[in-house]
Amino acid sequence: MDKFLEEAKSSSRVLATLSGHDKNRILREMAANLRRSTAEIMKENAKDMKAADENDLAASLKDRLFLDEKRIDAMAVAIEEIAALKEPVGRVLDGWVTEDGLKIEKVSIPIGVIGIIYESRPNVTSDTAALCFKSANVCVLKGGKEAEHSNVVIAKTLRETLHNNDLPEAMISLLPDSSREGVAKLIKMDKYVDLIVPRGGAGLIKYVSENATVPVVKHDKGQCHTYIDKDADIGKALSIAINAKVDRPGVCNAMETLLVDSAIAKEMLPKLKMAFDETMTKLKGCDITQGIIEVEHATDEDYDTEYLANILNIKVVDGVDGAIEHIVRFGSGHSEAIVTENYTNAEKFLNAIDAAAVYVNASTRFTDGGAFGFGAEVGISTNKLHARGPMGIEGLTTYKFKIYGNGQIR
Repeated sequence: MDKFLEEAKSSSRVLATLSGHDKNRILREMAANLRRSTAEIMKENAKDMKAADENDLAASLKDRLFLDEKRIDAMAVAIEEIAALKEPVGRVLDGWVTEDGLKIEKVSIPIGVIGIIYESRPNVTSDTAALCFKSANVCVLKGGKEAEHSNVVIAKTLRETLHNNDLPEAMISLLPDSSREGVAKLIKMDKYVDLIVPRGGAGLIKYVSENATVPVVKHDKGQCHTYIDKDADIGKALSIAINAKVDRPGVCNAMETLLVDSAIAKEMLPKLKMAFDETMTKLKGCDITQGIIEVEHATDEDYDTEYLANILNIKVVDGVDGAIEHIVRFGSGHSEAIVTENYTNAEKFLNAIDAAAVYVNASTRFTDGGAFGFGAEVGISTNKLHARGPMGIEGLTTYKFKIYGNGQIR
């Protein structure tokens, strides 16, 4: 592990000297190489899908795991979009001259070596590798066992591009020891690793947060809510609720609990049930909800569960204050939404809710690096410090001060 990470650290110094022009050219070559390797990637992905069937993986996880020509091309497009972003390194963020005549510049720089631990989705391998390369960071990737074959071939394809450009392949690496013991070592290697980004289940996040000595940016569960206010446009409310839950139930920005204002519950809940019955969504609800429509009973444990499946909790609340109270108790700081035409209620919700992304009259499904215009993301950070929300290029940089003097002494 020490030798492996020492090579990664050493390669970070090489990467830091590459020009923006060269990085962008190499990224475009990576995208082209991915497209050329489509057949090989699909072949390896088929092995993972077969194992997923044998291990009876949930349908939502299989959806995240599956790759076809369209998804591989989308991975290549994401890399090209990252290449097209403005250069994140070397930007002068601030500058001033002190009383002593020192000229000070605050300049963006790469973080260094970033360890990324993730599950299921093989496109994370290419997205995070490209984001790290663009921001001049070396990445050490640890994907889930269920995507092992896919991750290996994708990383191999990207590393081939580095090799063809006479660059150290250690700039993009898969953790050689992918066991729990290997992860335990990685998150304590602060001599070589500058940041750990865990994205996955609650168990993974908790383990890394409690055991790492390397700084951690958490990408915790998406316990997302949508609140339908008494002053909501009914058509918008139905459309947003369906999209937030059903579009892709297995992703972190999907809604898990729908909150409905008690003032419109009797009118709204039957319409919601009819719409969700058409999408085969399993519904659970509070006592008031059960008194209006036929649903299973929702417990506090349900309200605290990230289903990542086509299952939805419904709770009737006492106006915007009731919605805020429920979200404060059960929210994970990811994404929350209000549907209303009432400006006062909208602003109250926006200001009171402490989450990375807070929406008015839009689906939580938009919390995504691509949708935000970042090209791609390392993940959705639920941290408050350093990076929050979709963690794109800027979240992968830090800064230093450059000071220019002319013989000054203190």
